[in-house]
Amino acid sequence: MDDRFDYTEVSVDAKVLIISVAAQMAGMHPQTLRQYDRLGLVQPGRATGGGRRYSLRDVQLLREVQRLSQEDGVNLAGIKRIIDLEQLVDQLQQQIADLQDIAEAALRRVAELEALSPFPRRDLLPSPRTSTALVVWKPERS
Repeated sequence: MDDRFDYTEVSVDAKVLIISVAAQMAGMHPQTLRQYDRLGLVQPGRATGGGRRYSLRDVQLLREVQRLSQEDGVNLAGIKRIIDLEQLVDQLQQQIADLQDIAEAALRRVAELEALSPFPRRDLLPSPRTSTALVVWKPERS
């Protein structure tokens, strides 16, 4: 019987890696991970005993911190700002996608309601083309 843990079935966000494993995967010393935690560069989860637990996404982030620091010469304060801005961009992109979904659902609902109405209003939904038709009206004479 094989007791090894199958990481292929774990979400990239699951906080399952102990600090020594995460440090090894990121190519860092565990003390560096503790320092990055104190600086807020990475937020590991906590086990019931208080030990840090990292996700695969955290390991990717640690590798990115190392790359920015070593290859690009960015200091830790700059790296923290970059990480914060990237997270903000991700949140805003998700909000945009959510709002687009809401707008599309609202337009579909308006179209459904117009189709049910005995007197549909074609001006509630954007029309793909504008009409250039001329309508002549003559009042009836009594």
